[in-house]
Amino acid sequence: MSTAIDVEGLTKRFGGRTVVDHVDLKVEEGRICGFLGPNGSGKTTTLRMICGLLIPDEGRGTVLGLDLATQRQAIKRQIGYMTQKFGLFGDLTIRENLAFVARVYGLDRRTERVDAALEQLGLATRANQLAGNLSGGWKQRLALAACVLHEPRILLLDEPTAGVDPQARREFWDQIHALAKTGITVLVSTHYMDEAERCHEIAYIAYGVMLARGTTHDVIAGSGLHALRGEGPGADRLAGEIAHRPGVSSAAAFGTTLHVCGTDPAALRKAVEPWADRIRFTESAPTLEDVFIDLMGKARDNSVVEAVA
Repeated sequence: MSTAIDVEGLTKRFGGRTVVDHVDLKVEEGRICGFLGPNGSGKTTTLRMICGLLIPDEGRGTVLGLDLATQRQAIKRQIGYMTQKFGLFGDLTIRENLAFVARVYGLDRRTERVDAALEQLGLATRANQLAGNLSGGWKQRLALAACVLHEPRILLLDEPTAGVDPQARREFWDQIHALAKTGITVLVSTHYMDEAERCHEIAYIAYGVMLARGTTHDVIAGSGLHALRGEGPGADRLAGEIAHRPGVSSAAAFGTTLHVCGTDPAALRKAVEPWADRIRFTESAPTLEDVFIDLMGKARDNSVVEAVA
């Protein structure tokens, strides 16, 4: 496979604050890369630099073989960018919105392209419905249809399923995988761990710094975390006490059970010893959420503006 996105050292500053700090990212064609991180971590800024909407202060790279510094206009023409907020017209129908987007792009065969997008995204039966009357899931599907009208080779999706119900999210992801199967490369930011696990690979960024990169399995294995599952009377109520014990990086209730994580298995066992007489602790596999909580605990907060010398 050839490389669709290959950037090194991407950096963006606003005032005295470094929002994206020397980020490297490489994504092969036809792959779905999940871009994860807390709010304000620099995900959107990175996406905007990759698609040519923002100029990096430092860094270099290529997108579809085009230079990020000198060929931004050519890059934009081959990218579909879906923003967090629904940006189409509520007082136009689905078909009218897509026809408008087709005219903005100056596309040929507009009717044919619109019809194809309606069929591809399952919108044909709602084509004459006003966009403003759609539910969140259908609005996102319409936004995705607008993104693929000009047949882009890369899709950048910025938290596309925020506020969408689970069934709509699953259907949306089925569409993403169908698009990737055709060779489209997808870089998608999300807060949902189940969505991250549906990606071919993930990249985790916090406070502008890339902290983890690889498949879900590789990221979890590389974290060095160990986990214990606690079961017994009141196990779920112990999270607050155990979370602050030496050797514990996180403790959280899951239903009536307790999930405890740390990097040292011996220290983890010692931390839960005071409750071992009534709570049964067994080894468990750490989750992606455990890894991200652990990474966040180690990350340096860049929200404070740096002093200018």
